[in-house]
Amino acid sequence: MRISRLLTKILCTCALAPLVITGLSAQSIPATKARLLDAIDGREQQLVAMSDEIWALAEVAFAETRSSKILADYAEGQGFSVRRGVSEMPTAFIAEYGSGSPIIGILGEFDALPGVSQRAVPEKSPLKPGAAGHGCGHNLFGVGSLAAAVAIKEAMERGEITGTVRFYGTPAEEKYFGKLYLARDGQFDDLDACLDWHPSDQTKTDVQSSLALVDFIVEFRGQAAHAAGDPWNGRSAADAMELMSAGINAYREHVRPSVRIHTHMQQAGSVVNVVPDYAKFWVRVRDSKREGMVPVWDRVKEIARGAAIMADVDYEITLVSGLHEVLVNRTGGTIMQSNLDLLGAIEYSEEEIAFAHGIQEATGKPRLGIDGSIHPLEATREHPGGASSDVGDVSWLVPEIRLGVTTAPIGTPWHSWAVVACGGMSIGHKGMLHASKALAMTMYDLFQNPKSLKAMRTEFEERRGDARYEAILPPTGPPIPEDGK
Repeated sequence: MRISRLLTKILCTCALAPLVITGLSAQSIPATKARLLDAIDGREQQLVAMSDEIWALAEVAFAETRSSKILADYAEGQGFSVRRGVSEMPTAFIAEYGSGSPIIGILGEFDALPGVSQRAVPEKSPLKPGAAGHGCGHNLFGVGSLAAAVAIKEAMERGEITGTVRFYGTPAEEKYFGKLYLARDGQFDDLDACLDWHPSDQTKTDVQSSLALVDFIVEFRGQAAHAAGDPWNGRSAADAMELMSAGINAYREHVRPSVRIHTHMQQAGSVVNVVPDYAKFWVRVRDSKREGMVPVWDRVKEIARGAAIMADVDYEITLVSGLHEVLVNRTGGTIMQSNLDLLGAIEYSEEEIAFAHGIQEATGKPRLGIDGSIHPLEATREHPGGASSDVGDVSWLVPEIRLGVTTAPIGTPWHSWAVVACGGMSIGHKGMLHASKALAMTMYDLFQNPKSLKAMRTEFEERRGDARYEAILPPTGPPIPEDGK
């Protein structure tokens, strides 16, 4: 046993080996959990087929009609009761099985990213130039989470555990943050715990927070005029937008290192010989903490007002949405880590390693292969950096356990064609199945041990303190595109 543990430790620390990191589980898996793994392995072909179908559809935010239906229909066919179109979102659904407490939720996403269409090959080769692709691996995310929920449902049927398992089909994570509308609608309020995972280039329990975020649109309205004949009669909305951009760029020197400000000039006139009377500016502010983000947001709004004054135009600010940072739950993370260690590393074939090398060569990354090892539980950093997620909002309502699993080679640029390529072949499939197993095993532990749920809740309350969740959303409903695109 000691030799086995030492071997596992050595293998799992070689994260930068030039080919692939594999390993053996140091402990035997209990029979109850082995049955969960068998349930997932027995459905491998179905799960891969669903993932590949969603991968090929590549439907973007709030247009994931067929992708959502694939998952909801499968859940219904497995005996779950399904509510579709929840919280005014046609592509959102909730699938539930069982009754009573505890109620354990699991999140699943399925939206794609515009402009990253790609075939499952290790060089840039769009399926359809300019079309969408699963550059964040959400074709794997939703299927993997649902498979874990189905495995738990079968354990309930065997009488091993009791309670309720609930799968959330959550749309539009990449653009409109669909979980915010579910959260505002109270869809998570009765959960005892919730789990999610995300595709990555490492396999580890995620005990880092994310960045809080706010999205808003600034519109400037002035007076059109002939740009040569009588420009003195014009008041340029584009001037105001440029002045606001300059103000933001000057402000960047005076914000904390944890702050990020992004801008996108969406519209600023149509022709060069007309003073533009309309301009549209998309702005996004982030910080590692919501309380740090809010004053930056307020300051940027003042910069918009100043720009409008200087250009002598009117302006209007419209809130799109905003995200809370993730409220980490290390108690739950420890439970997840124990199950990752039981599962052991993901192993890859020579063909998969060659594919990984091809991806790395095509994206200008070191030829390091794939990291299939199980990384140890990290210390939680105060300001972790990184990206944002609407899972953060869920984590302020219920104790959340998070997981990242390898679905792409080391150093793969995320939100890129390279992730799409891996998500449509066996590297992505293996990660999806591994995630499903870790999630199912961890949910099983929570159903079986009420003390774990209580300990997670205690940490959750301590970290949340006196803060109470309020969604950063306009009072209107989700911005569903009229044309479904």
